[in-house]
Amino acid sequence: MENATTIDTDANGEELQTEVSAKSAIPADELDRLTSDIVGALKSVYDPEIPCDIYELGLIYKVDIEDDRSINIDMTLTAPGCPVAGEMPGWVENAVSAVAGVGPVNVDMVFDPPWTPERMSDEAKVALNWY
Repeated sequence: MENATTIDTDANGEELQTEVSAKSAIPADELDRLTSDIVGALKSVYDPEIPCDIYELGLIYKVDIEDDRSINIDMTLTAPGCPVAGEMPGWVENAVSAVAGVGPVNVDMVFDPPWTPERMSDEAKVALNWY
């Protein structure tokens, strides 16, 4: 992971920020498009028990875009015992793999730090009436 672009959510699950850990071999405009398209793909995956996408719920902890265009994603679940725990990483992998220009996609399930409702975006809180 010498030259990777990292997309992270903050502790509140708010707006994604892009950090370039080293000069990327991917041109800046292409990196911006990939970032936008990956976020769009993540927003297409919904938790079947909660009427909100996993991105706005704050379930995506990190996305690394490597120079070879491989994608590494750290994500979590609202609860470790979630009934779709075995399926959701595959849904995320399929959604991001469909983005034009990405290479192999790897999704790791992590539970540290544990997910809390504070990670949800304002959009998710409004959709779920959590105000």
